[in-house]
Amino acid sequence: MVSSPRAPLAPTRHLTSDCQIAMIDNMLSITSALLDELVAANRILFNQGILDAFGHVSLRDPDDPEAFHLARNLAPARVTAGDIVAYRVATGEALDAAAPQGYLERAIHAGVYRARADVGAVVHSHAAALVAFSVGRHRLRPVCHMSGFLGANGPPLFDSRDHPGADADMLVRDGATAEQLSRCLGDGSVVLMRGHGATVVAPTLRRAVFRAVYARVNASLLAQALPLGDVTYLDDREARASAVHESQVDRPWELWRQQAEAMAASS
Repeated sequence: MVSSPRAPLAPTRHLTSDCQIAMIDNMLSITSALLDELVAANRILFNQGILDAFGHVSLRDPDDPEAFHLARNLAPARVTAGDIVAYRVATGEALDAAAPQGYLERAIHAGVYRARADVGAVVHSHAAALVAFSVGRHRLRPVCHMSGFLGANGPPLFDSRDHPGADADMLVRDGATAEQLSRCLGDGSVVLMRGHGATVVAPTLRRAVFRAVYARVNASLLAQALPLGDVTYLDDREARASAVHESQVDRPWELWRQQAEAMAASS
């Protein structure tokens, strides 16, 4: 059900500037293994068609919950360890004042981490299949046993027009709008954003990637099922019980990582 790996990319240039060396030195206590996982998450999400030139994934610092790690303003498939920047949860600003430009919507990540102590990773994407369910009359309810995290009634919808002060460009660039988005997310795993995309959260990075992939898979399946007639959705009991599949998250992660690495090696 998951899309095939994308075509090879042009070679990625590994930067070794003094600025990037300092960025790596300023990773707080994050281990090189976790740093590699965050780089892999960027590559996996691109390879699975969740992110393209836009979108981003972050990881809360495991030893300092008031900080998180996110790539600089760069297409996800090009991210390397030297591109990861440490940010403050309280402000969404980089710990290092000399850090390179960050993503315009890094406030999404900071806002979720402020609101949800249980969240360890955030994915924000513009996946087309999810955008479609943010603008139509059908809710993105789970039809697939891998997607119970959506909740039996489907995720909430954030419409920037309903929130005074939100920019007309529909981006979440400030703390106030990020707070409104986090309120809409509530204690759920996914929030759709009208005409924009989705934000997916989880306690761990691997589970956030899993949910981002299978939210898109579910959207694609539902779009195929709706023209066929009445759709049978997961009920609440089934949606809750399907959480067992996330205990197997290492299985798809290793496959997706291998595919992403093979793509990079062939470029």
